[in-house]
Amino acid sequence: MDELDSLTERTDLWDNPANAQNLMRERTRLEENISGYKSLEIDLADTLELIQLGDDEGDNEIVREAETALETLREETKRRQLLSLLSGEADGNDTYLEVHSGAGGTESQDWSLMLLRMYMRWGERRGYKVELIQESPGEEAGIKSATLVIKGADAYGWLKTESGVHRLVRISPFDSNARRHTSFASIWVYPVVDDTIEIEILDKDVRVDTYRASGAGGQHVNKTDSAVRMTHIPTGIVVQCQSQRSQHKNRAEAQSMLKARLYELELQKREEGLQAEEDAKREIGWGHQIRSYVLQPYQMVKDLRTGVEVSNPQAVLDGDIDGFLSAALAARIDGGAGGDVDRFDG
Repeated sequence: MDELDSLTERTDLWDNPANAQNLMRERTRLEENISGYKSLEIDLADTLELIQLGDDEGDNEIVREAETALETLREETKRRQLLSLLSGEADGNDTYLEVHSGAGGTESQDWSLMLLRMYMRWGERRGYKVELIQESPGEEAGIKSATLVIKGADAYGWLKTESGVHRLVRISPFDSNARRHTSFASIWVYPVVDDTIEIEILDKDVRVDTYRASGAGGQHVNKTDSAVRMTHIPTGIVVQCQSQRSQHKNRAEAQSMLKARLYELELQKREEGLQAEEDAKREIGWGHQIRSYVLQPYQMVKDLRTGVEVSNPQAVLDGDIDGFLSAALAARIDGGAGGDVDRFDG
């Protein structure tokens, strides 16, 4: 309770609205963790007492009922253990998620659109607010790149292990000879930061370009240079936003995204000593996939880091990726594979 009490006593932190919102979110998380732990303790004691009662009275039905309750408690304990892993500095934050198509033209651009839809569906299934803030359409189909902001408790914590290259194998719908094609797209996830986190960005270090937004959005976005691209010269980080009708609003959103990317870069530096973090980041490259999605000649989605496999890729592409997220999060902390969730049928 000491951590919870300290949050309540730090009245100086409640003056800033952004601080207050973050502290309330943290307080709620701590209260839920404490009450959940106490509830598990009580339920376990009651169940063990019920088993003892059944043994004493020779009532096998009571014993079976208690054993079923124990299995339920076991599953709830595993779930809460996983939630306890969402304790990183930015895990509770909202998150940005970028999709970029790889080499392969229309094939990879179509695959990027499929991934974008997958993450949008995942966010909606969890009750998160999902906003598309940038999209560059492909020449014939799909997208070259897109950026989502996903808002909800622990959004970054759940998605942070998705950064990397995703590989698709299928019979191409764009190939008149119906040949099998392999496509690649990369995902980059980084947390939304607020005013409580100080990130200094010097004007001389940023190049700002404006351009006409493309794609859907009405006549306005096609007639004015409202879209904004920012390049952070020292790091080479590039962000862009075109979701707003006003260049001023797009510039403000791009500034927030750049701040978030620089913060995520700082988080990486802090975690360089952790072997699990180093291994995960080294895999972010076009030659190192983190997950393969095979639609032909067989159907399988496999995470190459944890070994988790799913035999229903359509469910995965409809947003059912919690099994992958859970295993990757556990492996990131443990340094091991996905434990007893090495295979499931979505």
